[in-house]
Amino acid sequence: MTAGRVVVVVALAAGALAGCGGSGGDRSPNLSGLPLASGSRVVARAKQCDGGSNAYCALELVVVDPAYRDSGVLVTAEKRSLAHHGWAADNGPNGDERAAESPGDKLRVTYATAYGDLKDIELGWIKRARPISLALSHTLFGREAAMSVMLEVGS
Repeated sequence: MTAGRVVVVVALAAGALAGCGGSGGDRSPNLSGLPLASGSRVVARAKQCDGGSNAYCALELVVVDPAYRDSGVLVTAEKRSLAHHGWAADNGPNGDERAAESPGDKLRVTYATAYGDLKDIELGWIKRARPISLALSHTLFGREAAMSVMLEVGS
C-alpha cells in the first residue's frame, strides 16, 4: 500500500471513530450503565451511529427473559428495575415505547415489546438495525418474552 493510501485509510478510520465519539467527549453509551430486569439477557446487539454535527452512537438491543409469560410483563419488570435504580420515567417517541433517563441524565433508554417495535418498524415509524429486527422477529415467533431496547447518551 502506498503512503498516500495509508494516510487516506487512517483519515477515514479517524473520521469513523469521531462519528461515534472516538475523539472529543465519548458519545457512545456503555451497556453496564443500564439496569436490566433481573434474570434478563441480551441476545442481540447493534451499534448505530449518527455522524451529524452532534455525533453520537446508540446501542440497540434485544433482551429476553424466559421467566416472564409475555413481553408486556418483561417491559413492566424493566420499568420497575429502572425506577428502583433511580431512573426517571419519560415518554417514549410513540405510544408503543417507554423511555427513562438515568440519574444525572447521563443515559436515556427507550424500550418496547418485541411486537410493538416490529409493528413500528413495519409502519416506518422507527428504524432498527437489520440484526435487531431479525432477532425481534425470531423471539416473537418463538413465543419468547422479549423487548427491544435502545440506549443513548443523555443530554
